[in-house]
Amino acid sequence: MNPDDPGTARLAERLRAARARVVAVDGPSGSGKTTLGRALADDLGAGLIHMDDLYPGWDGLRGGVERLVEWILRPLASGEAARWRRYDWTLEAYAEWHEHPPSAAVVVEGVGSGALAAGPYTSFLVWMEAPLAVRRERALGRDGGTYRPHWERWALQERAYFATDRVRERADLTVDTGPVPR
Repeated sequence: MNPDDPGTARLAERLRAARARVVAVDGPSGSGKTTLGRALADDLGAGLIHMDDLYPGWDGLRGGVERLVEWILRPLASGEAARWRRYDWTLEAYAEWHEHPPSAAVVVEGVGSGALAAGPYTSFLVWMEAPLAVRRERALGRDGGTYRPHWERWALQERAYFATDRVRERADLTVDTGPVPR
């Protein structure tokens, strides 16, 4: 599924009809989460939050989940604005604050967005998948030298998280973004 795919618009219609307020787009690196997240946010007129902005560094997948719940999901569920600090990967520290209004829908994309801890606050969970070779090529093509030394380190965290939180099994929808067989 890609932003130009009519399936993306149909999914957005389905989410609007269900009055989904928090949509999580989760899956392993390179599976297409950001692409689908952007398209859904555009189609829904929703805010977009990237888990990449929440992780406290390369060993911080679970820390990103904690920040998602504490800074974004819990406040939104209480009718308050979400406020979070963007992690600056170059400085290796949190930077400026961002805010999302309490009444607006939001799409959260990235590994950890479908965590068990986020479940009570999430209206709809999308699982993205693609073959490992495709995902690796996409991720390293996108982030190049920055990501290459951390690929295995991050993949270990992903595998542990996916197994523990059973994200794929709990998803409302699975989207395979691998190559279409000829």
